[in-house]
Amino acid sequence: MYDRLFSVENPENGADGKTFLDYMNPASLEVLRDAQAEPGLASAQVGDRVQFERLGYFCVDTDSRPGALVFNRTVSLRDTWAKIANQK
Repeated sequence: MYDRLFSVENPENGADGKTFLDYMNPASLEVLRDAQAEPGLASAQVGDRVQFERLGYFCVDTDSRPGALVFNRTVSLRDTWAKIANQK
């Protein structure tokens, strides 16, 4: 599951001599190896788009093969509750 590549909004404006490499998000890629999906996805083709509840929208990757589908997250879902908690 892809996420933000950088931990700050504008990594080019680093302070104290930091470069954009200092702001890399170590959690920008999360690989789930033993995930399970509903049987209807067994026939999914490269480029097909699906939504996984509470996770976001995904597309079938070109690395997929029968019995071993690979899904890449294209859009994550907004976390409205986190925004509300941060405002308080």
